[in-house]
Amino acid sequence: MKKRVSILGSTGSIGINTLKILMRLEDEFEVTCLTANTNCNLLIDQAKRFNPESVCIVDERSFKKVKNALSSTDIEIFSGRSGLLDVSQRDNVDIVVNALVGAAGMEPTINTINSGVDVALANKESLVMAGRIIKSKLKEKGSRIFPIDSEHSAIWHCLLGEKFEDVGRLILTGSGGPFRERNINEFNNISVEEALDHPNWQMGKKISIDSATMMNKGLELIEACFLFGVGSEFIDIVIHPQSIVHSMVAFKDGSVLAQMGQPDMRTPIASALAWPSRMDSGVKHLDFENSLVLDFQPPDRDRFPLLTTCRRVASAGQSEKVVLNAANEVAVEAFLAHRISFTAMTSVIEASLDETIAMELESIEAVIACDERARAKASEWVNRWC
Repeated sequence: MKKRVSILGSTGSIGINTLKILMRLEDEFEVTCLTANTNCNLLIDQAKRFNPESVCIVDERSFKKVKNALSSTDIEIFSGRSGLLDVSQRDNVDIVVNALVGAAGMEPTINTINSGVDVALANKESLVMAGRIIKSKLKEKGSRIFPIDSEHSAIWHCLLGEKFEDVGRLILTGSGGPFRERNINEFNNISVEEALDHPNWQMGKKISIDSATMMNKGLELIEACFLFGVGSEFIDIVIHPQSIVHSMVAFKDGSVLAQMGQPDMRTPIASALAWPSRMDSGVKHLDFENSLVLDFQPPDRDRFPLLTTCRRVASAGQSEKVVLNAANEVAVEAFLAHRISFTAMTSVIEASLDETIAMELESIEAVIACDERARAKASEWVNRWC
């Protein structure tokens, strides 16, 4: 029997790479649902190629175009945020790949878990914003999360078969992005185009900017706390420019296990989809017969102050985590729109956190309300820096 897969965010980089894998293994997998935010043309092409049971275009202005293009098929067509939430809670699938960007992915993650379906999770914001709630839901519903972020996938593999009491530290690696060696005095003049030009990875705009500020590593730190049940004090972050070692686990006997591979997201995606087996992802093996250089160094926290911010927030309450994420999304959007400078993104986030009242958020409704307030306040700070 084929494994049934839904892909939320099928037109982004994770979604496209997931479909590349599934194209190689159509005898083993069946695409059940595809969703897109605004890229209706690619969604239409994907739907014609994979013939899912349903598709959703979140941009309601494109609904008629998608409906007309797929009128000769039996595909059920949804639109809007409500349509996305509807398809995310269906239980006629084996696993849902959540490749949505930002806070928009949190509710679909929870819907999927509530349906008793496993999640292949690329949306780190889900756990950053609602980690305690999601962990409780996983226990209640019996669903599982398989991490797609290359770093968390690496740690997950290194921990398989190990006793947790034998673990000393988790070590997240990061390339350092495009500005690892840039003169810090030039940071205020960094352009959008420069920030989007990652040296190793091909990614969407939002995560590319997060990589340039290393906010992505800070969010991954918080996500790892929830995924692996450890405090932030047990997690290290190191710069590894080659992006070959995707993360490591240090054990109390002095040994360190590392997961290595090409900087290609198809590897962690394939690991999540095939578990407990493995499958051909189409990624080439590392070539150890030729020179392979692996460098490691501590991050420069003056250069990347958001690492310190995220480590502080990792030990704080849930409201601070929600504000951190919301303010970052608002700041990144403003930077991409050329409204604020590269360094002003950090200022917007810090100012938003300074005004935050620490509290635990016991429901998704409370998380959403906190997120909305934080976005409004962060937008005010953006306007001050324009």
